[in-house]
Amino acid sequence: MPAAEDHAAGEPTRRDPAVAEPGPEATLGVAAVARRLGVATGTLRTWDRRYGLGPSEHQTGSRRRYTSRDVARLDLMRRLMLQGATPAEAARVACRDDDRPAVGEAAEPAAALKGRRREPARPAPVARGRRVQRPGGGRVVPLREGSPAARGLARAAMSLDGDACTAMLVASLRRRGVVPTWNEVLCPVLAGVGDRWRSTGSGIEVEHLLSESAEAALRSGTRTHHAPQGVRPVVLAALSPEDHRLPMVALSAALAERAVPVRMLGVRLPLQALADAVVRTGPAAVFLWSHGTQGQPRLPTLDHFLAVRPRPALVLGGPGWEGEQWRREVTWVADLDEAVRTLVALTDSGSALADTDGSGDGSLAADRAREEHP
Repeated sequence: MPAAEDHAAGEPTRRDPAVAEPGPEATLGVAAVARRLGVATGTLRTWDRRYGLGPSEHQTGSRRRYTSRDVARLDLMRRLMLQGATPAEAARVACRDDDRPAVGEAAEPAAALKGRRREPARPAPVARGRRVQRPGGGRVVPLREGSPAARGLARAAMSLDGDACTAMLVASLRRRGVVPTWNEVLCPVLAGVGDRWRSTGSGIEVEHLLSESAEAALRSGTRTHHAPQGVRPVVLAALSPEDHRLPMVALSAALAERAVPVRMLGVRLPLQALADAVVRTGPAAVFLWSHGTQGQPRLPTLDHFLAVRPRPALVLGGPGWEGEQWRREVTWVADLDEAVRTLVALTDSGSALADTDGSGDGSLAADRAREEHP
């Protein structure tokens, strides 16, 4: 009965609006894919913009439609991130130039990531005329965690606008403080510039300009704070051959915010020069930074500080000292927050001890005077 069949065919049916009209392969819209993966639609757009993990058949001006293979790559990236991979690392695996499995056939994330953590990113194939920004390529800094302030700083750095970088960082320091600015604005951009250099071999000039701008901004804030009298200082230094200065400048600025006096001795400092400076300043603590890329410096022993009483605490920071963190005579700090908390506590306790034993500001001269005239 053709009429009945025509009538039945004309009955309205409920369909998912996100599914495209029947064709060679059904596709999904952004909202449907976001629901399927359990992520926000903005996350999908970010993965597309930063890592090229978008719809492989997308045409400029049309709606984004994801195929099953597109969804498989996104699902693999999401699972890799849940296992601890960074977005950039997960994207490198998901964008490999081998046969990409369909939904439900993705390789196990741990197996996919093993041994491939530093492969250069390769965006998924796209239709002609559509430009995909490769991670770290062109004029873009791939930010692992990018706040609006960090994205603005990245744009200024890529434009080599040092004055703009300094002004943005000064504004952030006034609004947020040193530690949040370091963690949320500056470090993500520095990490992105490093990722870009590893993937493209370019960008050293961006890192140098950004470091100079950051140091200028941090030092400008340090000059506005004044430490009180009678507080034993903290000595900051990097022993030879270490030449990374910026983390110590950030720590100096953070301590200045908390009214802790600092003696910054800079980088490539000979060990004997450090010992002489400790004798002359009588600090509550000595903080030594080591990134470790130039080789590990020689670690001072307590014998180097015998002439100072109360003896200063030795605090180590940076990946170059990680092998020394189990020594009983040192304190190892993992990041800027922990370094600030540790050194503030040491100066507070050192000042109390100095007041109690009558040594005043804890200088060597006062200690010697007390020994000579008990």
